[in-house]
Amino acid sequence: MTQLLSFIKKEFFHIFRDPRTMLILFGIPIAQLLIFGTVIKSEIRDVHIAIYDQSKDVTTQEITNKLLSSGYFILDKNLENTNDIDAIFRKGKVKEVVVFGSNFSEKLTKEGKADVQLIADASDPNTARLVVSYTSGIINDYVKKMHPNLEMPLQIQSEVRMYFNEEMKSAYMFVPGVMALILMLISAMMTSISITREKELGTMEILLVSPLKPGQIIIGKVLPYLLLSIANAFVIVLIGNLVFGVPISGSFILLMLETILFIMMALCLGILISTAAKNQMTAMFISMVGLMLPTIILSGFIFPIKNMPEVLQWLSHIMPARYFITIVRGIMLKGVGILFVWKETLILIGMTLFFIVLSVKKFKIRLE
Repeated sequence: MTQLLSFIKKEFFHIFRDPRTMLILFGIPIAQLLIFGTVIKSEIRDVHIAIYDQSKDVTTQEITNKLLSSGYFILDKNLENTNDIDAIFRKGKVKEVVVFGSNFSEKLTKEGKADVQLIADASDPNTARLVVSYTSGIINDYVKKMHPNLEMPLQIQSEVRMYFNEEMKSAYMFVPGVMALILMLISAMMTSISITREKELGTMEILLVSPLKPGQIIIGKVLPYLLLSIANAFVIVLIGNLVFGVPISGSFILLMLETILFIMMALCLGILISTAAKNQMTAMFISMVGLMLPTIILSGFIFPIKNMPEVLQWLSHIMPARYFITIVRGIMLKGVGILFVWKETLILIGMTLFFIVLSVKKFKIRLE
């Protein structure tokens, strides 16, 4: 019994002496609790909307003011006709267009009902549902509070239309996100583990004394994962289209070129991780914690970025998956071209060049 207690005591001391074990046991659960607790929210905030007011009477102005003063919506633009709706949705900033019918106030007073159309960008179904629900709730609340004493029952009928995803299929949201997650993990994690394995097994010295240059060693290591990741991306897009019915509305060639850019960025990030990791377990730990969780939580894959605290919104700007998911959704669901995703593309190119310079520099230092 004494030996068992001594052994248990020794194990406790061993755990407490290892910072990595303490981080896994206490740091990660606390971090996950704080992150999920602040990210997973069912409300919306500062959603950009556009309004097409055909009536422009007192009632429509009051409803518009009520929407904008609620704190949930920001007016991006007043539209002059319905032809502008498609173009403004493709830009990606506006998430909903509110269309008031003609003679709105007159119909509401005389006939007891009026029509308003809510058109939402359903390329992100979760956000679309919330936006439409909040708008309908505010409009209904206006009727109850502003006309409580009228004998005629007033009613504003909301006609809802979901743009880019009429049936509100969740696959339209998950396929681009899963694509970013898988490519990030395969490209970055497997590359970092592959290079770290060479160092851990001592075979890196054999490569160093060979005629191969450091750049050739890196290319030889990452090229197989580049080709495998491209094949993975093709399979994901194919399954998403054939099995889940996710359309490819835009250029397939542009989609694959953007995907190759994202894969190259992830590969360079994997090389950078390998320069900091001493063994495979450390490389895997950094990749899983540093890439998988942020990709799921902070990229807009599942949780709308606008719902997050401001600090996490700023952190999301350094998440490569955020820009890739925006690009994939734009090309596949909205059918946009490079003119609509050039900013995200330039950011990914910048990240790729940054990781290339930093990883090659640190890799040479490690080799010396």
